[in-house]
Amino acid sequence: MLDLSPEQIELGASPKTKQEAIQQVARLLIQSGNIDPRYVESMFEREKVANTYLANGIAIPHGMTENRELVLKTGIAVLQIPLGVEWNEGETVQLVVGIAAASGEHLGILRKLTGVVSDEEEAARLSVTEDKLDIIESLTGARPETPTQTNTTDFEKYFDVVIINPTGLHARPATELVNIAKRYQAQVKVRSGELVVDAKSLVNLLKLGAVKGAAVRVSAEGVDADAALTALKDAIESGLGEEEMQTPLLNRDRLNWQPKTTVACAEGVPASDGIVVGQICQHTPKEIKVEDAPSSPASGKRQFKNAVDAAYKELVKLYDEVKVRLGSGQASIFLVHAEFLQDSELLNETEKLISEKHNAAWAWQQTIQIRIDQLKKLDDPVLAGRAMDLSDVCQRVLRHMLGIADESPSTSHIPSVLIADDLTPSDTANLDPDLILGFITAKGGPTSHTAIIARAMGIPAIVAAGEGVLEIENNTNCILDGFNGKLYLNPLADEIESAQELHEEVERQLNADFAERLSPTDTTDGHNVEVFANVNRVADAVKAIEYGAEGVGLMRTEFLFLESGKTPTEDEQYEVYRDMAKALNGAPLTIRTLDIGGDKQVPHLDLPKEDNSFLGIRGIRLCFARPDLFLPQLRAVYRAAKEVNVRIMFPMISTVEDVEQVLEIVEKVRAELNAPKIEIGIMVEVPSAVLLAEHLAKLVDFFSIGTNDLTQYTLAMDRVHPQLAKQADALNPAVLRMVDLTVKAATKEGKWVAVCGGAASDTKGASILVGLGVKELSVTVPTIPTIKAHLRKTSLTDLQALAQQALACRTAAEVRAL
Repeated sequence: MLDLSPEQIELGASPKTKQEAIQQVARLLIQSGNIDPRYVESMFEREKVANTYLANGIAIPHGMTENRELVLKTGIAVLQIPLGVEWNEGETVQLVVGIAAASGEHLGILRKLTGVVSDEEEAARLSVTEDKLDIIESLTGARPETPTQTNTTDFEKYFDVVIINPTGLHARPATELVNIAKRYQAQVKVRSGELVVDAKSLVNLLKLGAVKGAAVRVSAEGVDADAALTALKDAIESGLGEEEMQTPLLNRDRLNWQPKTTVACAEGVPASDGIVVGQICQHTPKEIKVEDAPSSPASGKRQFKNAVDAAYKELVKLYDEVKVRLGSGQASIFLVHAEFLQDSELLNETEKLISEKHNAAWAWQQTIQIRIDQLKKLDDPVLAGRAMDLSDVCQRVLRHMLGIADESPSTSHIPSVLIADDLTPSDTANLDPDLILGFITAKGGPTSHTAIIARAMGIPAIVAAGEGVLEIENNTNCILDGFNGKLYLNPLADEIESAQELHEEVERQLNADFAERLSPTDTTDGHNVEVFANVNRVADAVKAIEYGAEGVGLMRTEFLFLESGKTPTEDEQYEVYRDMAKALNGAPLTIRTLDIGGDKQVPHLDLPKEDNSFLGIRGIRLCFARPDLFLPQLRAVYRAAKEVNVRIMFPMISTVEDVEQVLEIVEKVRAELNAPKIEIGIMVEVPSAVLLAEHLAKLVDFFSIGTNDLTQYTLAMDRVHPQLAKQADALNPAVLRMVDLTVKAATKEGKWVAVCGGAASDTKGASILVGLGVKELSVTVPTIPTIKAHLRKTSLTDLQALAQQALACRTAAEVRAL
């Protein structure tokens, strides 16, 4: 239940400005102990990047997510302004509901407010009522009882004490208090603030709302009052039968949630974790159709240039806005979009078509569409996902040329679950997390920029769910399970309650994990596991350290080649490697050399197209074939090694000859630069490398297992194939046995093994990998605190036993059921 007391409500306020209104409602939150005074500035920052006006004269000012440590306890305060105050142009507010909530708790508060927001008459009544209890009843669903006079005095004999229970005087400890009080004939009262209740009534005790740290007074009167007070004091001070403990670790098996009765109506690929309850809102943007028509080249080129310039300015502004909200890592997506608008090939081809008297909008759409179609055919999921980025840029320019307004997804004023055919990165970045509970798309992929932004924003998401989801009616009640990629329609009341409990449990656990993120990852029996990060850019490395990474286990250097529009020079690469390593403050940076192949259509590399790119010239094979790419990269790495802590590894090693050849090249480069020797490793991604691991381990310092590709090649399943992707599970016993063979071969030669594939970022996968003897896990940045917390709660002995059970399983499903 949403707690709201009369002290948290001010009636008849008359602020002259929006700023004054926010300051006044913030003062109520401060007085109630909800927020640190510094949180007020965060509330003003939120107003700069989002509109907190809902509807019917109600606004919900609250702070930025990154300042959640300034929220002392979750709660709300209400400022009533009968005459109204202008919020934004054309918006008059009469009820200001100030929210103090860490992480995603404000979404639960918003759900409780939707009844008032959608009821114009009720909102109008509350804006002029002179009874605070009316507002409490409307917002919480319960009208508090007015304490009688007999409840307001204490007995002469009393003691004062502080509640130490982690979640306050809730049902279980309150029941214990009642049971103790009933053992005595004396009358016993408990005071919290102005409210005094009978200690022998559980209902009344719960009305106190005494949280952890609350000061209460217990008084008694009667023949055995002294004995009753002594027993109650001892019980309260010892926690009323509850041990004071740290926030309990979330049982990860709870994430395999499913309702008892309702069957999933849609299933897709999990793209962003979380579980939410809400109503469906379909987003159906109008397709921009452009027909060709004869046009003046001069006016067409002018129209095109103006549209490109306007779109470029928009993207720079969007970058600045997203950088403030989500950080430079996510914001850089829009610098990539802006870079597309500087691509001379795109611009020249479009202008060439315009010169041939084609319509400017048609020429632009034709030029872009060719590249979109090429990207969609690629094997690599990351690059195939970039088709949506190009489409996003295309639509942005077309809107400017045709004078079409932006159709960003919205859900009116009610928090909802969004459904769309697909969402562009711009769509996703513009989602209001106060109103979009989660989303599900018919198309898309988990490595798309749309999914990346959703994860950064903490919005649960499912992608590639099929076109059937587009037929679901608006306002249908649903549960979106982003952990397991399932959508449930019209769930039962107990199923909704169960999902909401899991949502709250996950939020608590994520906060607890994050608080301990900088602690080492030691199992309960003292075994240390190194948890590193997978990164692409310098900004990612900075965030990795902030999230508790002990280094970078995989730096994907191909992003330097893919996103710049040109081949980076040796100097440019050196600067990136050096700066990234410096950002790690001495922790190791593991640089993977260029892992790119014929499937990746990168114009400036002039790579030949291959029919079966995963078995063609990719990884180390490309490096051997293109010394003009390989040697500058090696030189850049070894130049950086003179200043910072780096190590290097090579992808797609399949033979002993591969390693021998690469070591010869590397040593020659190192000697020419008089650079120090650094650790040299190889990626174990193909079965031949596993079977030759005993020989390969003699030649290198470490192995790093790429479980994504190892799964693909072991099972002969394209991991991005729409029918096979779900079967390509890294926890398949065949893949785990490959890992086991690799670790044993490395251990025999005194070498260590890391895993940088997706299995390391999965709690079950991480447990099994450590149990098999993997020393280093390199995971996605957001999962670092969770993986570290998960491993700390168990022993190496138990993990080893789990790993052996997994090796004995027959299927991936059996492994995941362990």
